This record gives sequence, C-alpha cells and structure tokens, in this order.
Amino acid sequence: MLRDITIGQFYPVDSFIHRLDPRVKIVAVFFYLISLFVFSSFWGYLVVTLFLTMIVVMSRVPFSYILKGLKPILVLLLFTAFFNIFMTKGEVAFQWNFITVTWEGIRKALFMAMRLIYLIIGSSMLTYTTTPNQLTDGLETLFKPLEKIHVPVHDFAMMMSLALRFIPILLDEANRIINAQSSRGADFEEGNILKRMKMMVSILIPLLVSATRRAYDLAMAMEARCYHGGAGRTKMKPLKYKSTDRWAYAVIICYFALVIAVTHVLPRVW
Repeated sequence: MLRDITIGQFYPVDSFIHRLDPRVKIVAVFFYLISLFVFSSFWGYLVVTLFLTMIVVMSRVPFSYILKGLKPILVLLLFTAFFNIFMTKGEVAFQWNFITVTWEGIRKALFMAMRLIYLIIGSSMLTYTTTPNQLTDGLETLFKPLEKIHVPVHDFAMMMSLALRFIPILLDEANRIINAQSSRGADFEEGNILKRMKMMVSILIPLLVSATRRAYDLAMAMEARCYHGGAGRTKMKPLKYKSTDRWAYAVIICYFALVIAVTHVLPRVW
C-alpha cells in the first residue's frame, strides 16, 4: 500500500547524477518540465524519451524503484485517458451504441498519459539523486537574490527540506499503524470503496496525531538550539561549481534547443 510510494525519497547510490551540483539539477528539472509543454509532436516525445532514459541510466536508480513511484498516480492516468478517448471528437475508430472512440482521442490519451508519466519521473529524479540538505542549499542559493525584496528564501527552503524529510518517516509510521490494525483483525483490502474509506479513518487519525507530535518535538529541538532563521548562518560545505556542472548546463541548453527545433522543423507524424 503506502510502502510503494517512493516520490520525494532519496535513493543512496554513487552516480554521475548524484555528484552534480544541486543547483544544476534544479535548473535541469525546471527546463525539463517546461519542455514537456512546448511540443505536441512525435519527434518531441522521442527526444524527451531518449533524454529521460539517459538520465535514468546515468543515475543508477533501478527502474523497478521508479515504477513503484508511478503506482499512486495510476488512477489519475486511467481517469485522464478515459476522458480523452471518449470525449474527443474526430475521425471515428470504433463505435458501439452511444460509445464512440476517435483516432484523435486515442492519440491525445496516449500522449497525455506519456506526458504525465514523464513529468512524475523527471521531477522525482531530483529527489532520488539529491539529499534534502543539498536540495535546501541549492534552492536557497538559487533564490538568494529574492532576499533583496524581503522574501524569506531560507525559511521556504528549510520548510521544503523538512517536508521531504518527513515523507519517509510518515510512511514508516503509517505502515506500522496498518500492521497494528491488521493484527487486530482490520482488513484494508476487502469491501467496496466506501468501506475502505471508512477503514482509512483508523489510519489517518493516529497518523495525524503522530505527525503533530513529531512536528512539536522538532520545533522544540530547533528552539533549544537557538535556531532563528538564516541570518548570519554559515555552511560547512558551501556549494561550488565544477567543470562537470558546467558541461551539464551545456547539455541542458542543447536538449531544450533540440526539443524546440524538432517541434517546429520536422514534419508532423501521427
């Protein structure tokens, strides 16, 4: 159930992607997400597929681990595909009574599902290959110019880091609650949707209490250590660009330019 959720978790392994500067990976994800919405042709999907495959291979994150992260959005994928297939007008591919399927609907459903899958995998690669501390430092450094207009950049970065740290902790806590409830005779796999939703209440209430207690303990610990935000704080390991990071920036720019080029130059296929 909840143990299949891998989004937001760090996968510890030594790889080229893991060693990149977190600022490079944040910028890469930003341009990657934009690239998913600047094309609607077969060639654009081909370029994105090759680029994403290269990143996954270089990250050394197991593909089975990445697929586990897609299970929570399976219902959303089916829901999106269903409406695109049956609600899009065009050339009829199949018709039975009031049910009509068009070739345009099939194409739109396929490409929309691929775009959603690529969006989840691409954004998840950032957290798979970057520790919460690195992600916090990268975000704080990138958005540091916003401090001139009194934006609390450090506080926002710290909140995101704490949220990412809490994801695996809360998942473990939820699994312990599920196991405890199952040992008392609770069954979360049988019954209709309404019955399952009612059974989830016995999980959500203890989980909410546990999360509130952990948040309070964390706040007390930070206050006991005299934490008062990012003003005047120094870093033990300040971020510094390496030659590989500059080459990575060049690859990102080339990828983005290639996506735009193939979308507007090559002929449309299907």
